Amino acid sequence: MTAFPPIRPELAGIEPYGAPQLDVPVQLNVNENPYGPSEACLDDIAASVREAARDLNRYPDREFTALREGLAAYLNTDGGQGLEARHIWAANGSNEVMLQLLQAFGGPGRTALSFAPTYSMYPEYARDTHTTWVQGKRLEDFGLDLDHARELIAEVRPHVVLLPSPNNPTGTALPPEVVGVLCEALDAASGGLLVVDEAYGEFRREGTPSALELLPTYRNLVVSRTMSKAFAGAGLRLGYLAADPAILDAIRVVRLPYHLSMVTQATALAALRHADELLGKVDELRKERDETVGWLREQGFQVADSDANFAFFGSFTEFPGGRHAVWQGLLDRGVLIRETGPDGWLRVSIGTADEMNAFKNALTQVMEESA
Repeated sequence: MTAFPPIRPELAGIEPYGAPQLDVPVQLNVNENPYGPSEACLDDIAASVREAARDLNRYPDREFTALREGLAAYLNTDGGQGLEARHIWAANGSNEVMLQLLQAFGGPGRTALSFAPTYSMYPEYARDTHTTWVQGKRLEDFGLDLDHARELIAEVRPHVVLLPSPNNPTGTALPPEVVGVLCEALDAASGGLLVVDEAYGEFRREGTPSALELLPTYRNLVVSRTMSKAFAGAGLRLGYLAADPAILDAIRVVRLPYHLSMVTQATALAALRHADELLGKVDELRKERDETVGWLREQGFQVADSDANFAFFGSFTEFPGGRHAVWQGLLDRGVLIRETGPDGWLRVSIGTADEMNAFKNALTQVMEESA
């Protein structure tokens, strides 16, 4: 008898992606911004959504022109140079942005490439678009081995290379010279695209440039961002990219009709009007991140250099019960972090000062009880 439902064979038995959503006092597992918008921002959002709702009987602007103009203006303050609406695309979170890129430039007979450890959704985007997935390796410090990357590009000839900067789950950023070298290697090997995923770009340390600066030089470079992290808009679901207009034209072919609602567009535009306020907590979170990284190192942990709003630390390979025992010990004390990446490592999102103190106290207790 044929199995029901008739799911694609390669999807049978696979658990859907998702971090645990548990009701505990301190939730530091999904890299959310712990600071919500102000009352003034909320009032602006509410008024904007109310105004947009007057036309809910009509379809939204499928080109979301005003929003693209607003996003371009913002990016020009954070590494972009002369970006206009024609360079900007947006979708329901960076997830849909990446999926649309592989729908347009991946597919059967085509290849996407990244370097592990990296964002665990990338191979799922490839799977869902029938794109062949190839994964190289990173160095022990989670940096990118440029020689290995160039050799693999020459060998595999990928159509799309996905590289987060800062990387998730490790937090490590790409040096700018790497971006240029890989764009040139891709152009020579396959004419493929280099997608630099800067979901955490606003949290990069001083002196770490954005790949946006290189867009005028490399037509095959795509830089993506999100409003989920620095803009405290995880519930908004608005991701976007900057690229050559010809790349946007290709994405238009695969996008679903009217994929950004009036409400999403109105909310995102209101948030952009309050960019200074929403981004005002970024420096505070950077400071808290650096203090957390320093404290973890003082306790004897290995910690990856982080340009993101999280810290990746270990190693618990010799710990009784491994990293899961540490994760469970923290959870038992009301602190939820993330088991992700290579075995033996854990990732903690950066929360408020009180939340980070709770994390430190809980981790100290877990480690003392195991001594």
